[in-house]
Amino acid sequence: MVKKLSKIAAKKAASAAGLLDSQLASSVKDSAQQIWLAGMGAFAKAQAEGGKVFEALVKEGVSLQRKTQAVAEEKLGDVTGKMSSMASEVTNKAGASWDKLENIFEERTAKALGKLGVPTAKDVAELTRRVEELGAAVAKLSKSPKAAPVTAAAKAPAKKVAAKAPAKKAAARRVPARKAAPAA
Repeated sequence: MVKKLSKIAAKKAASAAGLLDSQLASSVKDSAQQIWLAGMGAFAKAQAEGGKVFEALVKEGVSLQRKTQAVAEEKLGDVTGKMSSMASEVTNKAGASWDKLENIFEERTAKALGKLGVPTAKDVAELTRRVEELGAAVAKLSKSPKAAPVTAAAKAPAKKVAAKAPAKKAAARRVPARKAAPAA
């Protein structure tokens, strides 16, 4: 009897396993069918609403582009301002350098002319002032009643000296014209 019972139990277990296998297969088949139908429904819905989603995405893209352009223009304005300030700084520094270079050139030129014995504008002005003083003193002496009697011969050279003083002053101020180089 034990053998019979074990055979029956084995049959029941086998039939139960077969039943479980068929139930499991049926369950998997139903799930696969539902998944397939859900995918088909999603595809149909995406097709129907795809135009709306596309338009919404385009609107978001336009909005994002405007924001990006506004930020880019702001940054461009900042960079332009910085570049302008840097350019003005460079211009100022270059101007200062040119001023220094000009001063150095003027100092060296004046030094070289001094070594050559060329009088400066200050020297010429001082000489002109002294000549004018001397001319005034000569004129004063020639008209002075206390002065010794002056003969006609002595008066002539005095007048010539007085007359020459302003002429020298004018000559000192004039710059001689340069001769044109002969044409080849």
